[in-house]
Amino acid sequence: MSKVASTRRAFLTGNTLRETGHYYPPGVTDESVRNCSGCGGCAEVCPTKIITVRSRVPIVDFKVGECTFCGNCSKRCPERVFPPEPAASFTHHAVITGTCLALNFVDCQACRDACPTTAIRFKPRLGGPFVPVLDTDPCTGCGACISVCPTQSITMTANTTEVAHA
Repeated sequence: MSKVASTRRAFLTGNTLRETGHYYPPGVTDESVRNCSGCGGCAEVCPTKIITVRSRVPIVDFKVGECTFCGNCSKRCPERVFPPEPAASFTHHAVITGTCLALNFVDCQACRDACPTTAIRFKPRLGGPFVPVLDTDPCTGCGACISVCPTQSITMTANTTEVAHA
């Protein structure tokens, strides 16, 4: 599949984050990241070591850990890449995919246990283990659930303000 087709599909479905697999640190936008010199200061001060600099751009890797929204990256940045006040959430939220163990009748609640905002809860299911339910409102997109998932069944998708029609 060509990169153009993948990008077009991602744009039309609103899943650009899932398609690229890259996430900026909290508060960083496509516009603000253009100011980045690639110095790596933000990565040096990240307490969970999830920020790396690739091609002179700060990227967050949730497979390493979670963002605690400490603001150290924002304070350390010498350019105007981060907002003046540290962000308290990302512009995306978690999505639990069909490869989740609990959805496939294997008991697992690792994501629930790791979620600092209790955005992931488990509801009973007749004849099987509890199944995950994600509430996008309290989800900050911190990524705590991603690094603990044994099957890598959690991804991120952009927050949207569209209203679904029934």
